[in-house]
Amino acid sequence: MRLHRLDITAFGPFGGAQQVDFDDLSAAGLFLLHGPTGAGKTSVLDAVCYALYGAVPGARQSGQGLGLRSDHAEPATRTEIRLELTVAGRRLEITRQPPWERPKKRGVGTTTEKAQSWLREYDASAGSWKDLSRSHQEIGEEITQLLGMSREQFCQVVLLPQGDFARFLRADAEARGKLLGRLFDTHRFAEVEKRLAERRRAAEAEVRAGDTALLADAHRMQQEAGNSVEMPLPDLAPGDPGLTESVLAWAAVARSTARERLTIAHCARVAAESAQAAADRVLGEVREVARLQRRFTEARERAARLDERADAHRDAQARMERARKAEAVAPALDLREAAEAEHRRAAAQETRACAALPETFAGAGAPGLAAAARKAAEELGGLESARRAERRLAELAKERADLDRQERADEDVLQEAESWLATWEATRTGIEARIESAQEATTRAEQLAVQREPALKRLGAARQRDHLAQDTDDAHAQALASRERATEARDRWLDLKEQRLKGIAAELAAGLVDGEPCAVCGACEHPAPARKIAGHVDRDAEERALAAHRRADEQRTEDERRLGVVREALAAATAEAGDAPTAQLAEQAEALERQHAEARVMASGLHAAREAREQAEREHQRRLAAQQEAARSVASRASTRDALDRERAGLEGELEQARGATGSVSARAAQLERQVALLTEAADAVRGAEDTAQRLKDADARLADAAFRAGFDTPQAAAAALLDDAAHRELQRRLDAWQSEEAAVRAVLAEADTAAAAQQPPADLRAAEQAAESAAQGLRHAASAQDAAARRCAQLDGLSARATRGVRRLAPLREEYDRVARLAGLAAGTSADNERKMRLEAYVLAARLEQVAAAATVRLERMSSGRYTLVHSDDRAGRGRSGLGLHVVDAWTGRERDTATLSGGETFFASLALALGLADVVTDEAGGVRLDTLFIDEGFGSLDDQTLDEVLDVLDSLRERDRSVGIVSHVADLRRRIHAQLEVVKGRTGSVVRQRGAQD
Repeated sequence: MRLHRLDITAFGPFGGAQQVDFDDLSAAGLFLLHGPTGAGKTSVLDAVCYALYGAVPGARQSGQGLGLRSDHAEPATRTEIRLELTVAGRRLEITRQPPWERPKKRGVGTTTEKAQSWLREYDASAGSWKDLSRSHQEIGEEITQLLGMSREQFCQVVLLPQGDFARFLRADAEARGKLLGRLFDTHRFAEVEKRLAERRRAAEAEVRAGDTALLADAHRMQQEAGNSVEMPLPDLAPGDPGLTESVLAWAAVARSTARERLTIAHCARVAAESAQAAADRVLGEVREVARLQRRFTEARERAARLDERADAHRDAQARMERARKAEAVAPALDLREAAEAEHRRAAAQETRACAALPETFAGAGAPGLAAAARKAAEELGGLESARRAERRLAELAKERADLDRQERADEDVLQEAESWLATWEATRTGIEARIESAQEATTRAEQLAVQREPALKRLGAARQRDHLAQDTDDAHAQALASRERATEARDRWLDLKEQRLKGIAAELAAGLVDGEPCAVCGACEHPAPARKIAGHVDRDAEERALAAHRRADEQRTEDERRLGVVREALAAATAEAGDAPTAQLAEQAEALERQHAEARVMASGLHAAREAREQAEREHQRRLAAQQEAARSVASRASTRDALDRERAGLEGELEQARGATGSVSARAAQLERQVALLTEAADAVRGAEDTAQRLKDADARLADAAFRAGFDTPQAAAAALLDDAAHRELQRRLDAWQSEEAAVRAVLAEADTAAAAQQPPADLRAAEQAAESAAQGLRHAASAQDAAARRCAQLDGLSARATRGVRRLAPLREEYDRVARLAGLAAGTSADNERKMRLEAYVLAARLEQVAAAATVRLERMSSGRYTLVHSDDRAGRGRSGLGLHVVDAWTGRERDTATLSGGETFFASLALALGLADVVTDEAGGVRLDTLFIDEGFGSLDDQTLDEVLDVLDSLRERDRSVGIVSHVADLRRRIHAQLEVVKGRTGSVVRQRGAQD
């Protein structure tokens, strides 16, 4: 990285614009940045840092934002830093403007402007600058990536603050670790330590959770075992050593004890089962005797009840016998009832059919009625041709009516077509006139549209001209007033300045002190100092007048600029509108607008007129075609009408004979159809009645014969003896039940074991049941005890298995925890294996510190004439940790001692060597970015002449690597030794820079 040019405006102590040409200063390789205390030497370095990173070094970060602005700057001057540099082979220009408060453009007070940034790159091929970005974030990321250093690293490596490195030499290991950690970005190793600690805690939590689950299973096993295990559960907590072995051993004892109790309970249950079986056998025998005794008693009682119902049983048997005989007569009875019912239906049908016939057919009998029906049917068949003629006559009437209707329609079409065609020529002429008028209106509308646009533009320009004329007058008046106010303010300021100059002696006299020299004459005595008179003008009044004059002058400039703008706009509007009055132009534009609207309205009917012409022509063709078609229809219709009239006359003569006395052939045919149906139905009914009467007579004879053969005196007696299905089933059920009961009673009374049981004493069933219940209860108790013992064994086995699985699953977790705990302790420096108690980050930083010490020793030996070298020490400080010790080896004494024992001058060149070595190491760490410009801040005043020469020789040797070094110091001797200088001069209106190159 090489700096080329730095532009500073209204920044820090610099009230105006200042420029630093680093190319000129760096030509000699070594240049001096000097000036009195408080002039702003460090502010130049702050400007470089702010241009690159948008922030000043950490020690001065409280001055960010609005605090960066110079108190000496003019209110309207914006704070700005512009830095031009070359980095990574690219020439860049960075411009940054921090936020600032500027005066409001209108009214009083201030407003805050936001910060802005620009990044440009020089394109050598095009010979010009091109913009890259205006984003704060993008510019910051780009610069950090190119430099390979953060702001903290840049401030330590490029802006070498010797005070910080002097403290670094005297600091303890913890303070050194913080600084080195920021420079070498070793937080990732601290993250490794943190991650290992987190993994250790997580693994420890998992192991403790496993131990807790194991103890929970142990307590559950203790609850299941109850008082059966005499050995108590081990009193251990999660994480205690030996917890797993103790719990598993106790679980084994509990399982063996539970199995012994299960064996005892099983033996007791087998004995109880035997006792219960014996009691159940005795109870079964007693119950069987009691059952047989009850069975014999119940059989004796059922036999007595059968004897009581013997007479009713014999009556039922006789009734069943008579019913069986009557069943032989039942078919004849059913046949006679069916014949009687059929005869009644046939007689009723005969009566209804004969009642519908005329009286002439009364008593005709079935043959006569059938003959009359045949005769009427023959007459009906002769009317079929007449019926067809009658239907044709109806069709002829309909066709004739259709011809008359069509004739009337054709006459209407002919009349309407003739009327419409008579007006066709007039209609066509009118439509053509409409089309011609619309076409003329379209042409006129296009011409008016061309004239309307310029007229409207002239009218708008004229209105703007009138408006700007008034604005011009107002602006002219305001500019005159502003000019007068500016002149008055200037005169006021000059008057006050003149008055102050006249009374400046009194103002200077106010600062005189007895015994101190006068700032004007140098005398230490002040016998007659000037006195302030009434109306004395001080510096504040003059500055207020100057500020008022500047504000008035700015307002005058603004008003004159506004007047020029308004006048230019007025001239442009006048050139376009001309000199015509606005009212005249408005009337012309309005007339054109009205004529254009009327023409557009007339032209809008062109399309409708053309469509009307096409529609009228289509209608004309349709009317002509309809007229011709109607004429052809009228000519062909006359012959058709004559043929229909002749056919109708012939059909009417034929039908006159067929209709007879009825109104139509259809009515005569319907009359004959009804007569045939009635005669046929009556003949069938008479024959049916005669047949059913004969069948009824035959049924009576067969019924009488069947009753006699069955043994009944009359058919009525046989009918009375019959039983219906329900009564027959009920009577048969009663007979079967009596027989079944009688057989069952005889069978029971004949049983040998039942009779033998009846001879024994009554059975004591209650005593046997109590004995069996007592045995069953004993078995239940034994089974319950065995189940509880089995359940306890199962629970203990399940819990033991789960505990064993938990122990197996926890084993790799314990190994992982032990491994992670050892690594975490080793990385954190708390492990016994870490003899020096060195943390991982400190170990990495120690390696970096060794590199820094080696790089610093190269320059320190030359600065100290080979006396001192820096070495890294990893010795422990007392009982604390080790790793970041820094010692100096004195070649004169051959002893190694702490860097805190160096004198002031020795501390300076040691810290300078350390800073230069650190710059080399950090540069290599950052990716080898070349640092061609370095700054060294203060510390040279503590060196003697010889040491100073040696230090300058070391710095001058940096030119061999094409580097330039800027020394920030106010030591006067350096001004003689270093020719290229950048002087910062402070004054009441702010500081300024003066530059002198090596050749000046």
